[in-house]
Amino acid sequence: MNQQGDVSEIETESVGASGVSSAVCPHWGPEIWTSNKIFSAWKGEPLLLGTVNQRYEPIFFQSIGNPFIFRCLDGVLIDGNDKGISKVVYRFSRGRDLLGPLKMSDSTWLTSEIHNPLAVGQYVNNCSNNRAANVCYQEFDVPAVFPIELKQYIPNISYNYNEQRPLRCVVLVALRDINQGEELLSNDYTFIS
Repeated sequence: MNQQGDVSEIETESVGASGVSSAVCPHWGPEIWTSNKIFSAWKGEPLLLGTVNQRYEPIFFQSIGNPFIFRCLDGVLIDGNDKGISKVVYRFSRGRDLLGPLKMSDSTWLTSEIHNPLAVGQYVNNCSNNRAANVCYQEFDVPAVFPIELKQYIPNISYNYNEQRPLRCVVLVALRDINQGEELLSNDYTFIS
């Protein structure tokens, strides 16, 4: 609902069988809602995605006016902005990492044809005093033995190709059962260890 109480300006888009829908309100920006599925407590659902920067790598220009940068506990940054310089950096890094016909990441989240319906975690809003968080963050590193032919489904890419380190991913985990039609809300200070 927009600030005047009118829902007519809200554009919604279902993103597949995952049970996640996105809504874009011109006054507030994108939001994530459950559409046709109930998420069970303590199960992972949407992914936080984007370019993974180590804490010492440059991100100044991408960070200007960018609300989609997530800082992990160890200082690793994930830039999930699908516009501007962030989008260019992600596409460049993805093109750089091609291994013959094999793609090393999923870039469909940058287009209108999303193939990975869980690649919407960067749009989850923060909780407030009136609305409690119903998801939290779980960081994990993709193991080096992860099958190379399946990397095309991971919506994250490393900024620096010269260092061989595990790829950081963050999944949103439901804190309780989330019913159909509920907005997903997070607390930036809630992590599972």
